[in-house]
Formats: sequence, structure tokens, C-alpha cells
Amino acid sequence: MELLKNKIKEEGIVLSENVLKVDSFLNHQIDPQLMYEIGKEFANRFRNEGITKILTLESSGIAPSVMAGLQLNVPVIFARKRKSLTLINELYTSTVYSFTKQESNEISISTKYLEADDRVLIIDDFLANGQAALGLIDMVKQANAKIAGIGIVIEKGFQDGGNNLRKDGYRVESLAIVSSLGNGEVTFTQE
Repeated sequence: MELLKNKIKEEGIVLSENVLKVDSFLNHQIDPQLMYEIGKEFANRFRNEGITKILTLESSGIAPSVMAGLQLNVPVIFARKRKSLTLINELYTSTVYSFTKQESNEISISTKYLEADDRVLIIDDFLANGQAALGLIDMVKQANAKIAGIGIVIEKGFQDGGNNLRKDGYRVESLAIVSSLGNGEVTFTQE
């Protein structure tokens, strides 16, 4: 997706060979027009998959997921990282390790929002080692629902997550695949 790649080139900040900061349009401040286009792209790529729900992880996955949900006319569920007084019983839970934050979080969603007859599109902002995607996959499996695919805004192609998910048979659609963050510069994989 050229629009996204251009935005990454213009506003992304390479903090190290493993960390790309995109908080000016995705992870902190959100560019609504870009998110709308990202949602349209995910909807176009997964339109024929019979999707009934989109599942993401709070908080950076919410904006692209809502825009895709708008295009596909399906609800969006986001897994919470923190316990709340209203989310205590009948939960699907999984543990996710964040490389960026160097911590593990227990994520959860209510069992009433994900059922066995659902076909789920998982969407997330980044794919690096695949831990977030695996946690979301785990919850879909707990519900005995089907995974229609995984949509990723930015994949770090130089890390194992995407390849491992594809080897496991999942359809992974990444809108921008970064092949390197070496020398302070973003290089993309050519499709």
C-alpha cells in the first residue's frame, strides 16, 4: 500500500535496527484519513472470506479495525490488556509478550462476543515476533470460531512472526513489509 509506505518514509522514526516509531499517525496520534484507506484496503483483501467479526488488541489495533469493520459492516472486538470491573466473568484469555514494552500482558475478551459460528479477521498494527497475533489466535480457538485471516498494518519482515504464521497455514496480509531498519533507514520488501 503505497500511501502507507510513503507515510512511514515521511513520518516514521527509526529508533534502532528493531524499532520503528510511527506514533505521529498510528500508535499515539491517529491520521483518520489514512486509517480509512487502511480499512478499505483490508476490506478489499478479505471481502470474500465471510467475515462476521474483527478481533484486535487495544489500543493501536482499534483504529484500523474499526475502519475495516465499517467497510465490511461487521462488529469489532478488542482484547483488553487490563482488567476492569465490568470484564470479570466468562472470558477468553491469553498471555501476550510485548517486545516493545518488554512485558507480558494477560489479554481478555468476553465470551458473549465471540462464538463458534464466527469467521474472524484478526487485525493488528505491527507484526514482529507474532506474539500478539498468537494470543488473539488462541482466543479465537477457545471460542471454536474460525480464523479467516490476519491483517497487519506494518510487518517487520526481518523478524520471524509473519513467516511462522504463514507456515502454520494462516493467511497473513500485511500492508507494508519492512525488510530492514538498518542505518536508520526504512527499507520495504518489494511485493
